[in-house]
Amino acid sequence: MTSASAQRFHQDQFAIGFWVDPPADENMQQHYLDIAKANFTLVLGAFAARTPESMNQCLDLCERYGLKALLWTGGVEPSELPDGPACWGYVLDDEPNVSEFADLRERVDAFREARPGKLAYINLYPNYANEQQLGTKTYDEYVARFVDEVGVDVLSMDHYPVMKPSGDSKSSYCSNLAAMRKYSLQQGIPFWNFFNTMPFGPHFDPTEADIRWQIYTSLAYGAKGVLYFCYWTPGGGEFPKGGAIITREGRKTRHYGQAKRINACLKALGPTFMQLTSTGVYRLEPEADATEVLADTPIKSITYDYTDFLIGTFTHADGRRAVLLNNYSNHYTSWPTVEFDVPAEQIVEISQDTGEEIPLLDDSPAMDGLQISLDSGEGRLFLLP
Repeated sequence: MTSASAQRFHQDQFAIGFWVDPPADENMQQHYLDIAKANFTLVLGAFAARTPESMNQCLDLCERYGLKALLWTGGVEPSELPDGPACWGYVLDDEPNVSEFADLRERVDAFREARPGKLAYINLYPNYANEQQLGTKTYDEYVARFVDEVGVDVLSMDHYPVMKPSGDSKSSYCSNLAAMRKYSLQQGIPFWNFFNTMPFGPHFDPTEADIRWQIYTSLAYGAKGVLYFCYWTPGGGEFPKGGAIITREGRKTRHYGQAKRINACLKALGPTFMQLTSTGVYRLEPEADATEVLADTPIKSITYDYTDFLIGTFTHADGRRAVLLNNYSNHYTSWPTVEFDVPAEQIVEISQDTGEEIPLLDDSPAMDGLQISLDSGEGRLFLLP
């Protein structure tokens, strides 16, 4: 490894994190135990753990419970910030304007020099931010200039799609993921994204299927990390309903159990996803020509009475092909008949219980063809020769 690459952060496990860490109070140990029990892998200590004492406690608890941490910088010199085995790096900024990029590059370089191998983390605006927020005419220019001028080791953004009868912006969410995927592949760096977990502004309180849809869609585009907004309910007038994973008073909402279940699947899939490189993303809409859409995928045909799927294709580090089949509906289950380009006995699935490679099983063997059952918003990952 060259000295230059040794200074860079290299992600070695799938990131499952969140915005708004729990209070650094007398119950901090229980808070972090709850985080670990909900199958998170990453703590962004950007709100509560801001003093040297609370930062060190955050790192100690993360190490104890098998978590990683990104600590808040707060204008402190890089060499003076706490460090330790659980420290992945430091949160430098959130949603910067392009006018801040030159200063951010200096800060990123300073962190690499003082803390080699650690991540200097910066999160970007979503694609629905306006020109004044971005400082550019287009979102693509904003991301392109960011990766070129700041030179980060992880690309990240937040996007909270509207998912309700009176408004649906799921396609805009996918467009944002496509931009992240484009520059992630171009730069050879992973990308993460925040998604919505709570009611605020125009957003309904999401169902478990809504959360699952946001996560598996990110996986289809090749994300190497997903981040919940929010874990601890933030204060302020923007969030009068509350209702994040944990309330402001410290009570678990229904989203705690939902996150625990979904994150368990992510932890099982994570080691395989870290070995995958995205090669394509395809939307099979209800009225689309399936033959045309699937032409460049390992899937020859998908037959169902309501065909709406997202297909992510990948190359595994060992040369095998991979495909994530995602039910694009966040309202309805799907049970399609699927034909791959190789016999089913040559295909394995990555178990969402254990992470192991298991034989591909027919979910309805009494029917003709291979049946694959998908919950609303769910995805399943297959490996092919």
